[in-house]
Amino acid sequence: MGQKLQLENFLPYRLNRAAAAASIQLSSIYRKKYGLTVPEWRTLSTLAQFGELTAKQIGAHSSMHKTKVSRAVSSLNTRRWLTRKRDAADRRLEKLNLTLRGEQAYKQLEPRMLEFEVQLLSGLTATERNDMLRGISILEKALGVLDP
Repeated sequence: MGQKLQLENFLPYRLNRAAAAASIQLSSIYRKKYGLTVPEWRTLSTLAQFGELTAKQIGAHSSMHKTKVSRAVSSLNTRRWLTRKRDAADRRLEKLNLTLRGEQAYKQLEPRMLEFEVQLLSGLTATERNDMLRGISILEKALGVLDP
């Protein structure tokens, strides 16, 4: 009989558990300040980083399903944090951009998000931090996770 799977030592489980814990802690920042969901935050952040994008591009970059992106876009549009403009060449597509309100909200959140990352990594030595980040990059490459 082969080796028995122990969930607490199973790499996919450990990665998911760590990612979920980080996401929950991080989400408390933007949920408390603005009542944002994870998909809304990712949509806001992706538009702040890249500027004009389609919902499909946001989904590809942030690894979100199209229904989550669609709901996030709708919510951010209701808040007047983004604009939707039909693409002249392809009427099926909408170009999305942050409004001034959306940009201002992001600018208030961005330093707090970066501080969260600094605090998260502060318990590691420089070598541990570099090794961990390199290991994540190697794992992403092995899994075929590429930046769009």
